[in-house]
Parts: sequence; C-alpha cells; structure tokens
Amino acid sequence: MRDSIFPAPVLPGGSGMKERDLMNGYSQYKEKSIYSMSGPELLLLLFDEAIRLLTRAEHALQYKNYKDFDDCMTRVTKIVRYLTDILDMSQPIAWDLKRIYDYLVFDLSRVRAGRERQESEIGRIRHILSELREGFDGASRKVSDTHVLQYRCLIRINIVPHEGAQYPGLP
Repeated sequence: MRDSIFPAPVLPGGSGMKERDLMNGYSQYKEKSIYSMSGPELLLLLFDEAIRLLTRAEHALQYKNYKDFDDCMTRVTKIVRYLTDILDMSQPIAWDLKRIYDYLVFDLSRVRAGRERQESEIGRIRHILSELREGFDGASRKVSDTHVLQYRCLIRINIVPHEGAQYPGLP
C-alpha cells in the first residue's frame, strides 16, 4: 500500500534506490564484516553488545519501559551463556571464567526479577563485563604482537615462509 500512495524516498544523489534496498545492502555489509572478523574481534564485539544492551536496559528501567528492559536483559543473558558455551575448558583460566559467567547469569536473573529493587546491580554487571572486555582486548593485542614479532624475526634471518603458510594473527 505504501508504494502506491507514498513513493519510496529517493536517496541523495538521485540514485533512485529505495530505503529497503539500502537497509538490505547495509545488512549484507554488516554480515560480511562480521564474517571477516577474527576470533578476538568477535569476542570483543560480544562484550560491546552486552555492555550496550545493559546501558539500554538501565534507561528502559528508568522510563518504566519494562518490555524493552526484559528484551535487553534476555539478550545479555544469552550473550553471557554463549560466552560460557565457547570456553575451552582444557585451559586453566576457563574454570575461573565459567564461575564469573555463572555468577553474571545469576545476577542478571535477579535484576530481571527485581527490576527497580536491583537497578544498582546493572552498573556492577556492566563494570564486570567491561573489565573482562579490557582483559581480553589486552591479551589479544599481546598475542598478536608476539606473532608479528615472530614473523618479522623469520624475515630478518631470511627464512621466508613457503606459499600458503599460516601464521596466526597475520593477514
């Protein structure tokens, strides 16, 4: 009905592209950029999204928009559960991370159930996630720097890697 009564807006430049075509192109671009990210980048993206959702949940609670609050809290809980699921339990730190993630899921459920009574907990959960994000960011940079240094050492001593050789952290 919209197309017959109201024509779709024309984007600047007179391209004649419709709004939904633009959004479809943006969605495809976003999807491709996510698929081209490295593991550490994806992990940081998960933390960023959880932190963003917690901020949105806090605002929704202030304005008594309980539907949006519940939606945000559900999505943050799913992210934290996913972080738990992808842990490599053969690593010693994984058990400590699992305990932190389990606590966060418990605390998220308490906040969700208590709403206004537990509002102050949202900032604490966001702080914990921010600290974890910073830790993973620092660790991934350190590992990346180590791989780059190793690769440069190989080049400096004239050991050129064979065609198709894979070096983690390098393009």
